[in-house]
Order: sequence, then C-alpha cells, then structure tokens
Amino acid sequence: MPRPAHTTSVLAPLALLVLLAGCELIGGDAGEALAARNEAEGKAIGGACRHAGRAIEDCFGLNKRADKAALFAGWREMNDYMRENKIEPVSSQGGVVAEVHSDKPAGEGAPKQGDEPAPESPTLRKPARGKKLES
Repeated sequence: MPRPAHTTSVLAPLALLVLLAGCELIGGDAGEALAARNEAEGKAIGGACRHAGRAIEDCFGLNKRADKAALFAGWREMNDYMRENKIEPVSSQGGVVAEVHSDKPAGEGAPKQGDEPAPESPTLRKPARGKKLES
C-alpha cells in the first residue's frame, strides 16, 4: 500500500531534527565557550597591562570592549606574581601609545588660537568589526 505524500513531507524534516539534536551548531555549549574565551582574553589583556606598567584605569580605557572583571582579575594576578618574584614592569620600546586621559591643566597642551587639528586620514583609521569604512 503506497504512503500518502504528506507523510513523507513530515517525516523528512522530523528525521533531520533528530539527527541534528546532538549537534553543537544549533545551540549547546556555544554560549559557555564564548564566555570562557572572553574571560580568558580579558585576563590576558589585564596581565599584559600590568606587566607593561599601566594603571588599571588606563587598561579599562584602552580596552573598552573587554570585560572589566576579567581585566581586573588578570591585572591583579599579574600584580601578585610580579611582587612575589620581584619583577619590574617592562617599559615600552617604541611604537604608538594611546593617551587615555591627560592630567595636564586646561591651559597646558591645549591648542592655541589659529591652530587647527590635523585632518584625520581615512586610510589610517580601521573600520569597526563588520562595518565598511566610508571614504
């Protein structure tokens, strides 16, 4: 006896769902793995900031997208390790250092009248993730 056509159309997707039920692509532990990776990355950044002699506030300012709790945990672990082993912070050997905030009074370092800020070159800026840089 032949089966009705609607039975086959229902059984095929049902069989596919049963096969994919154990697949991690549908859900599973992807959220936990992402959280663990973000925490490990934050700890690594925090430890690197401390090793470079940066204050925790500067580290927060330079890494706005990272988890602050993980940054602090990494910074603190590296601080304890450096104290126990009497390790001095490593100074920068060159390169560009971003300035987070300035402790200078308003008059010092402020642009003078007639001074215009340098135009920002679009070739030097990096686009945000997933966004195209407009010219």
